[in-house]
Amino acid sequence: MTGTRTSTTTTFNYPEVGATRTPDRLPEGYHLLRHHELIGHGRAALEAAGAMVTDWRMHRGTGATVRTEARAAAPGVRLTVGLGIGRLRFQAPAEVVWTVAEPDRIGFAYGTVASHPERGEESFIVSMGPDRSVWFTVTAFSRPACWYTRLAGPVVPLLQRLYARRLGLVLRRGVTLPG
Repeated sequence: MTGTRTSTTTTFNYPEVGATRTPDRLPEGYHLLRHHELIGHGRAALEAAGAMVTDWRMHRGTGATVRTEARAAAPGVRLTVGLGIGRLRFQAPAEVVWTVAEPDRIGFAYGTVASHPERGEESFIVSMGPDRSVWFTVTAFSRPACWYTRLAGPVVPLLQRLYARRLGLVLRRGVTLPG
């Protein structure tokens, strides 16, 4: 199925649900993240990267854990992403807000829910341009939702940017490896 689908649940801990769908009009009062990088060329690269994004392999490829019963991203799917090591590992529960599966654009966005250390939304999109270049774009808006992310201050946006770059690296490697 092609097109865009949106979650209809209302369990999110922020009011601007779906705002990453229009990345040029993100809400004010949040830290904004925009990461855009070239990951490959051609239809095969787009499809391989799109599959990695939507079936959680991209996240897992960074060393993060993804707990969900769903095989792939779909509106309303709940997941918990685990980041960090040992006692420094934190759990980030989220819900898929919207998905897109178009001929030249594949991906999804998830939003934070109660007990997530941040409030906001993040989208992960793979797209192919007219020159057949394949791009990975992360668009996010977030702000602290608990004491330790408030205490971490500017470290959290830095870690988010590093994580976005790591996701891009995973995809780049995934589209260039055989099989």
